[in-house]
Amino acid sequence: MHAASHHSPDDAVQISIVSPMYNEELCAREFVRRVDMVLEVLGRTAEIVVVSDGSRDRTEEILTELSREYPRLRAVFLSRNVGQSNALFAGIQHTRGDYVIVMDSDLQHLPEEIPLLVNEMDKGFALVSGSRTARSESFLVRRFPSLVANWLLRRVSGCPIRDMGGFKCIRGDIARSLRMRAGHHRLLPAIVHLRGGKIGEVFVTAAARFAGRSNYGLSRSLDVFFDILMLWFEASFKSRPLYLFGRIGLLLIAIDCIIMPWLLYEKFVHDVDMGTRPPFLVAIMIFLSALFVFAAGFILELLSDTLNTVGGVKPYVVRDVVEDGQIHRVGRDGAADPARASSVHSAA
Repeated sequence: MHAASHHSPDDAVQISIVSPMYNEELCAREFVRRVDMVLEVLGRTAEIVVVSDGSRDRTEEILTELSREYPRLRAVFLSRNVGQSNALFAGIQHTRGDYVIVMDSDLQHLPEEIPLLVNEMDKGFALVSGSRTARSESFLVRRFPSLVANWLLRRVSGCPIRDMGGFKCIRGDIARSLRMRAGHHRLLPAIVHLRGGKIGEVFVTAAARFAGRSNYGLSRSLDVFFDILMLWFEASFKSRPLYLFGRIGLLLIAIDCIIMPWLLYEKFVHDVDMGTRPPFLVAIMIFLSALFVFAAGFILELLSDTLNTVGGVKPYVVRDVVEDGQIHRVGRDGAADPARASSVHSAA
């Protein structure tokens, strides 16, 4: 049954499933079995990329065994535990699919709902997010922090998605172009939205863990807050640090321009000594702060430009390409896909 699904590295892959695992020996077999079964029924060429994030139990041994039974499976073993975002980044870089589906390996994201995301992606979205409904987790530890974090993300990014974390499907070329850092797995819809990608949403089931216990706790909420703060900074003024720091510097200079003329007036009209007065010291500190802020803006501007150039990061997402009067839906690696042109053109 599984042998028929085997494909060579050069074959086109329509769907890539990516899932990080850390000490998931109790879930690994059931996860791979159910995902493979769904992909078999879905009838599209697919691969399953599971990343062992430095697991210390039998996870890697089990994945090695499963790779012989399930040809779709590719297991990636990291040398040490680097965290979910970095493990996810490693997995995405090993994918070849037109669509990349990101999901947890503890089966809280139901493999049976993969077709929901795929069918919605077929409508031309850059990313489709699965918003969890009727969550049974602890309100204080999981649901309330999640509500606050999602609200902040919507305010910061303008992305309307109700549930940013978890189950999602991303266009392959976009997924592989992302420079994911620690914590970015929680921000993917907002990041793609800020790059101009069209975002969709479907409702998915919030199932209980199949086995074992969660690796997350209440302390993660503080990390999420800092991630959101960093996203706001990166998104401010179209990712131009100088625009943000320049405005702060100008505001400080404006305040200085109010204080200093008043002190000079007091000095020359009323003969009030200004050198030892607190407002004069404050004005000097504000002026020096403005210089520091301007310098920081220039340095960050140069670093940002260098990083984007070296990393090949594009601040945009191409949705369609029009050529000879036909709309060509963008396919793998961001290139126009002529094979899809006629169906898209007729739909338009």
